[in-house]
Amino acid sequence: MSALLIEARDLGVRRGERTVLQAVDLELAPGERVFIDGASGAGKSTLLHALLGLVPRAGGRVLLLGRACAVERDFAAVRGQLGLLFQDPDDQLLGPTVFEDAEFGPLNLGLAPAQAHAAAHRALAEVGIDHLAARPVHDLSGGEKRLAALAGVLAMRPRALLLDEPTTGLDAAAATRLLDVLAASGLPLLVATHDQCCVERLATRVLRLADGRLTAGA
Repeated sequence: MSALLIEARDLGVRRGERTVLQAVDLELAPGERVFIDGASGAGKSTLLHALLGLVPRAGGRVLLLGRACAVERDFAAVRGQLGLLFQDPDDQLLGPTVFEDAEFGPLNLGLAPAQAHAAAHRALAEVGIDHLAARPVHDLSGGEKRLAALAGVLAMRPRALLLDEPTTGLDAAAATRLLDVLAASGLPLLVATHDQCCVERLATRVLRLADGRLTAGA
């Protein structure tokens, strides 16, 4: 079995007549923090979603945690172990309060209520927003929403994180706080971003996505 957490070979995605991704090869190994650089609209979000089976592929193969994934049931079996942070936290926050949102993932994974409670409390403390546990999610600032969404992902104890433009729209203080949490997590990361401060702070390897192709970055 492969030691790689994520492996894609010859991955392709089309949207109508447009080729978004073509012949993409990508690997994420334990201990790596791989960053995908590219202009807005280059297909970075599509790549993350395709790796988790959230958009259809035009070709290629994907292995997650050493398991070949071809259909939805394959992806569903491992998706919870690879936490995806969406670019817009409003697309991710499901619970009415910060705590209920953090608890949703563990409960959905089948944890007992007491275990889910503990996981949610632990994740909120990890990202430093345990004092916001009772706050309605719609009352949060943009930075607080991003941290709440990250807490919801971390509560499921993933083996790796996939992050889509995690610092977009954040002020300098909120972005620094988010990067501190990611660094402290010690988790392997696959990050789509054009934020060079984010890349310089965390990346162990940089790839560039342009014209649908993924190449080694500078």
